[in-house]
Amino acid sequence: MDAYAAQFAGLQFFERHANQTFDLARVQSQFPMEHAFRGPAKVLDRFGSIEPAAIAAADPAEFKALCSTPPAIHRFPGSMSERLQTLAAIVEEKYAGHTERLWTEATSGADLLKRVMELPGFGRQKAQIFTALLAKQLDVRPDGWEQAVGDYALEGYRSVADVTDAASLQKVRDYKQQKKAAAKAEAV
Repeated sequence: MDAYAAQFAGLQFFERHANQTFDLARVQSQFPMEHAFRGPAKVLDRFGSIEPAAIAAADPAEFKALCSTPPAIHRFPGSMSERLQTLAAIVEEKYAGHTERLWTEATSGADLLKRVMELPGFGRQKAQIFTALLAKQLDVRPDGWEQAVGDYALEGYRSVADVTDAASLQKVRDYKQQKKAAAKAEAV
């Protein structure tokens, strides 16, 4: 499966399985996007479930092993397996296992951003990107989401929130390279 096909298989999987939404975002961290979109499908394939209760209750050593089996779900599969289990436990405890409640019950864009930032591994920038992804890809747009996510709400190709095909994936990569080059030039 080429990178484009893998990404869209992941997006289709993402749209059908709300409870794996955060697994996708977690796995995406510091990992090429097309590989990240394969992560949740690997967990489902190997573990047999992406339900938060099942992931939270899994034996940590066994879950770590299945996340580490080549091809691993992340370049740091051990720490990612721990984060996925912590995340699943939070979703189970706070949202009764229904990940979508995180956004369906958000009262505003700022509230949604706050809820995402409460999750393990989600700093402000990653939470903004994830909130923008929900808005742009799944039409989850509580009042004020644009202000909450800042420039990630703008038209263009800034992040995974803007990726819809192979061409847009390349545009996001080009944008990131331009930003890095500009930052490097400023530092000199």
